[in-house]
Amino acid sequence: MKIFVLNCGSSSIKYQLFNIEQKELLTKGIVEKIGLKGSFLKNKRNDGDSVKLKIEIPNHQEGIKHILDIITDKSHGSLKNLNEINAIGHRVVHGGEKFNSSVLITDEVIQKMEECIELAPLHNPPNLKGIYSMKKLLPDIPQIGVFDTAFHQTMPAKSFMYAIPYSLYEKHSIRRYGFHGTSHRYVSQRACETLNLDYSKQKIISCHLGNGASIAAIKNGKSFDTSMGLTPIEGLMMGTRTGDLDLGVLFYIMNKENLNSKEAYALVNKQSGVLGVSGVSNDMREVEDAARNGNERAKLALEMYFYRVKKYIGAYAAAMGGVDLLIFTGGIGENGPETREDICKDFEFLGLEFDKEKNAGKRGEEIVISKANSKVKVTVTPTDEELVIAQDTYEIVTKL
Repeated sequence: MKIFVLNCGSSSIKYQLFNIEQKELLTKGIVEKIGLKGSFLKNKRNDGDSVKLKIEIPNHQEGIKHILDIITDKSHGSLKNLNEINAIGHRVVHGGEKFNSSVLITDEVIQKMEECIELAPLHNPPNLKGIYSMKKLLPDIPQIGVFDTAFHQTMPAKSFMYAIPYSLYEKHSIRRYGFHGTSHRYVSQRACETLNLDYSKQKIISCHLGNGASIAAIKNGKSFDTSMGLTPIEGLMMGTRTGDLDLGVLFYIMNKENLNSKEAYALVNKQSGVLGVSGVSNDMREVEDAARNGNERAKLALEMYFYRVKKYIGAYAAAMGGVDLLIFTGGIGENGPETREDICKDFEFLGLEFDKEKNAGKRGEEIVISKANSKVKVTVTPTDEELVIAQDTYEIVTKL
C-alpha cells in the first residue's frame, strides 16, 4: 500500500511517499516560499535521484499539484500514475480536546478541525489547506488526520489544568495541550523496542530538542506531562521562544515598551530564546561557535538552555517517582553531543551513568549513550514523524 504524507506549513509543504508494508520511503521533498518570490520544489527519490525546480507557486493547491506532477514524472517520479496512491496522511498541529487519536477525515471532522483554528492560528490553517487541496485534487482517496496534540490527551487533569478560574477552561478550553506528540510517541516506543523494554511498564523522559523544543514525561506507555502548553511558547527555552516566563515580566515589558498584544506575542515567540539572549542566532551550531570564540552572551544562552532542560528532567523524574529511560531526539538532540553531555551532568543521583566515549562526535545515529551498568538508560533516537503518520493512516484505512 502506498501512502502519501503531507505536512503543510504557512509557506512550505513537506511530503513523503511510503510503500508502507515494507516501511520503504519511496521519495520525499519540500515546496518552499509559497506565495513568495523564489519559490521552488525539491524532490529526492530513494535511489538518490534528486531534482530542484524553481517555479511560481502562488498557493498551497498549486504547490500540491506540482508535487503530484513530480512524483508521477517519467524521469524523477516514483509512481506511474496517481491511482497508485491508496491513502493520504496529514499532520495537523492542534486537535484540542476534540481528537485523542488519528481519524478518517470527513466533512464533520473538517468542521471540528476548523473549530480548533483559534487554538493554533499559525499552524492549523495551512494544515487545513492541504486537506482542502487534496479533497479537490484526489477526491476519492481517503485522508487521515494525525494530530500533534493527540498523544498528550492521556495527561491527568492535575498536569493539564492551569491555575486560572475554572470557568475559563469550561468556556474557552484553556489548558495544557502539548505538542510534538507524534515525535514523543515514536521515539519512546522505538527506544523501548531497541532496548527490549516493556513500553507499558517504563518511566520515560523524552527530550525533543530543536528550534522548537519540548519534553514529555511518559509513564506506563501514556503521556503524563509535557512542557509545552496551550501554545508552543511555554516550557523550555527555544530558538526564538522564551519558554517559561513570569507573566508579570510580559506586562512590565508591554508597559515600558508600549507594545500591543500582537507585538508582545512576536516578542516572546519570534525574538526571544537563544536568539534573544545570545544576539547571535537561533541556530545552536552558530551559538556554540560564538561561545567557543569567547562570546559571553552566547555562553550564557547555552548555559540557560542546558539548565532549563535539566530542570524539567529533574521535575519529571520526581513527578513519576523515578525514570528508567531518557531519550534525546530532534535536530539538536540528535546532532548535539556537547548538548547531551552537558544536560546529563550531575544526574548520577538518579542512577544515570553517562558514557562520554559513546556520545562523543555522534550525530544523527541511533545509539545508547549510557554505560552498561547505568540504572537509567540514555538513548539518541532519531525521530520519524512522517513514518508514524503513514503507519496511523495505514491502520485506519485497512479497517475501512
